Amino acid sequence: MTTPGASAAIGAALYGLATRATRRLPRDMSLTSAATLATLDRTGPRRITDLAAVEGVTQPAMTALVRVMEESGLVERRGDASDRRITLVCLTESGASYVRTRRAAGVQAFERLIGELTGDEVNALVAALPALDHLAELESQDREGPKQ
Repeated sequence: MTTPGASAAIGAALYGLATRATRRLPRDMSLTSAATLATLDRTGPRRITDLAAVEGVTQPAMTALVRVMEESGLVERRGDASDRRITLVCLTESGASYVRTRRAAGVQAFERLIGELTGDEVNALVAALPALDHLAELESQDREGPKQ
């Protein structure tokens, strides 16, 4: 059980950290495009309607976004082997490489900041890793729904 206000304080700290981290990312594509690529990396191929729901945009907006990413070579559309009426959006190797590079840059930025913490602060973060991983799993399940 959390103490009164602890959830709000932790939530505020995590939200602030995520917001500042997002601002540090390269601006070579929109946040929605980058988030869509990351979703495809985590969940595998998805229908455009599913991607639109996950990313919180309309289906026409996601269709346009996928078209641009397809022209850039980051995604491709493929038929679903189990139902030929369905088209899935899939990461290309170039798209997967982009996601890995962007993720690595984010990790390196945090590594530099963590290097400025005290030993006790680093140990506190290490102790919190299982809870943070579980929190990420819960958020991912809530946001992305079932995998196709």
